[in-house]
Amino acid sequence: MNAVYVVTLALLACGAGAALYRVARGPSMLDRAVSLDVVTSLAMCGLGAYAATTGDYSDMPILLVLSLLGFVGSVSVARFFPGRSR
Repeated sequence: MNAVYVVTLALLACGAGAALYRVARGPSMLDRAVSLDVVTSLAMCGLGAYAATTGDYSDMPILLVLSLLGFVGSVSVARFFPGRSR
């Protein structure tokens, strides 16, 4: 189980690196907002993998806060950028 955990964390770290690259180089503000959502989701996946590996589920409130933070962030960005009106 330890090797699977290490591979999972390595893949999540690669995804986070790619998303952080998009935050730094994103051509628009919407690209940056979406990539920050991806980073939040990857952090949630990492915490979930840690909880599943160790059997310690005391970090579940952190997952709840991260999910609410990601939702509120997405909704606020959607309200800030209403899109093109024709």
